[in-house]
Amino acid sequence: MPSRHHLPRCALSASVALLYCLALYPVSPLADEPWLTLQQSVEQALAGNPSIAEIKSRADSLAAITSQEGALPDPTLSFGMLNVPTRSFNLQKEDMTMVEVGLSQTIPFPGKLALKEKAAEHAALAAASSVEQVRLRLARDVKKAWWRLFYYDRALDIIDETGNYLQQLVDAAQAKYKTGQGAQQDVLLAQLELSKLKDEKLELTGMRHQENIQLNVLLNRNLDAQARIPRQVETKLPELAGAALQEKATRSSPLFAQHQNMLDAARTRVELANKDFFPDLTVGSSYAFRQNSPDGLTRSDFLSVNLSINLPIYAQQKQAKAVDQRRSELLQEQYSLQDEHNKMHGEIAAKTAEYRHSRDRLALFEHEIIPQAEQTIRSLTAGYQLGKTDFSDLLRAQMTLFQYQSQYWQALTRTQQLLAELSVMVGEEVGDD
Repeated sequence: MPSRHHLPRCALSASVALLYCLALYPVSPLADEPWLTLQQSVEQALAGNPSIAEIKSRADSLAAITSQEGALPDPTLSFGMLNVPTRSFNLQKEDMTMVEVGLSQTIPFPGKLALKEKAAEHAALAAASSVEQVRLRLARDVKKAWWRLFYYDRALDIIDETGNYLQQLVDAAQAKYKTGQGAQQDVLLAQLELSKLKDEKLELTGMRHQENIQLNVLLNRNLDAQARIPRQVETKLPELAGAALQEKATRSSPLFAQHQNMLDAARTRVELANKDFFPDLTVGSSYAFRQNSPDGLTRSDFLSVNLSINLPIYAQQKQAKAVDQRRSELLQEQYSLQDEHNKMHGEIAAKTAEYRHSRDRLALFEHEIIPQAEQTIRSLTAGYQLGKTDFSDLLRAQMTLFQYQSQYWQALTRTQQLLAELSVMVGEEVGDD
């Protein structure tokens, strides 16, 4: 079921709860940018990415070949002058001097053109499937990049929250130190953790900048454009069965469809190679015009009809070898399809298992680890205010909560990225049933 995820809770104490007020967050440089949702990102990428246009143009070019392969060869129109005397070049002097116009047509052996067209059609269908596969992969890459940006933003939010809380601890420790109730090392420890948070924030900010560029490349937009990711998103955490996904992939995956069409094309080419043992037929006719004799005697024109076939007398060196070649190509496509089938089913099983692990880990963080860590901090905070808790324990507990919250968003991001990867393998959106 879809769920709406908010920023991680950090209910440390009544005073610490005030940290969730948006006024405590520093002003984001993206505040003036419009929100970039996941769906908008995918739609923008599919509409403008040049890689799809490139592969689609290739598929269109292959689709245009189909009718060409099924058409007869162009007829041949011939023109000639026969038996012209070389001494005078006179067209009237000799009886057999004539001007000839002819037309001939080659007719392939029955079935050859149909097989050529069928093979080209399968190749075109394979190219069309490759276009859909590229679309799915592009959508996957966009989703993974978008979710990484989502994680970086949430991690930076957690750093800001933790930094605000640590600053409160520094102020409290300094106040106790001034009154002689605390130690200077408490202040130094808290300040050290603050400095470490600043370093981590710088690193995350740099990683977010790099990921922002990668997303802009996928969306085919200005590389300097800033992606402003919403803080609250609808997420899917469906139950997945590896066997069901494998079966669905066999039916729906464009990659399988591409390989199957390539296999069908190879099988058709084997049939066509066997047809090449049979000769093609060429039929033609010509009409020869003769001039009247010098003394005015009328001469008859000539009509000729001819029929010819090619003789495959070198079949063992040519046609037989072509059949062997096509059979080897067929075996290659069969092995390729089987290999892709095994590889895909293995990857689906592995990704499904990883998804279940990430989802279980996410639930563990959300319902057990983070609430327990928050409860621990509330208890330690109360004890510290009464002088019954060591400052270093409180500081360590807060930094542990920071790590757990970051891991929570990592687990959530990973579940969504795995769903995107599985959608490519299956050939349709996973979890929409």
